[in-house]
Amino acid sequence: MCGRYVMARAVGDLLAEFDAGLENEMEIPPSWNLAPTDGAPIVLERLIDGATVRQLHVARWGLVPSWAKDPGVGPKMINARSETVLEKPAFRKAVQSRRCAVPADGYYEWKQGEGRRKQPYYVHPKEGPGMAFAGLYEWWKDPSKGQDDPGRWMLSMSILTADSPPEGAESTVFGELTSLHDRVPLPMSRDTMAAWLDPQVDDAAGLLDLVRSGVKDEAAGWRVDSVGPAVGNVRNNSPELIEPVEALF
Repeated sequence: MCGRYVMARAVGDLLAEFDAGLENEMEIPPSWNLAPTDGAPIVLERLIDGATVRQLHVARWGLVPSWAKDPGVGPKMINARSETVLEKPAFRKAVQSRRCAVPADGYYEWKQGEGRRKQPYYVHPKEGPGMAFAGLYEWWKDPSKGQDDPGRWMLSMSILTADSPPEGAESTVFGELTSLHDRVPLPMSRDTMAAWLDPQVDDAAGLLDLVRSGVKDEAAGWRVDSVGPAVGNVRNNSPELIEPVEALF
């Protein structure tokens, strides 16, 4: 499960890190509390004049299928279970040809305590530039807007999830992740991401197996820090949200 995450890198940094270009100029404000329906950067590849082009786009978090009557279904589709996307009507076309990477600095999970108390945690790489989650994207056409309206088309995305890696001797972080949630957003290495994004590869089942097979290696480099309760309010958005604090329980 991934219901809130951090993406605070600048556009130029993302372009350099992912070796991507821009179709149109854009601004992506840094967010330390990115929530469903917010705009978020994604990396995708398209065939343009026979050549594969990698681009950075901004997509609304919460996939809206092309057949949806309105975008209200999006918040229910912020995550997609990687084991079932080939079967689900909302995702099965996207996984065949509209795959993306979702850059993130880290993500949040909450642990339930006694009563109504919850302790938030920030999951992030111990070192390195950040994470790249496997994602899917879709274009939705707003029937209420005219042909010439530039806002007629909405780009949206969903983050794939997988089972939390089983606890083992390799890394203590697996036990921490399992104690937070039985699911994790599906991370990719750069090599795996290159295969996942390739628009000329149509073996979706094989790509899903490839991405899932790397979860343990990628998550082994993560750490889990307890953070303050301010992250629970989406109106709070500052670097202080990810500063480690002593856990409540």
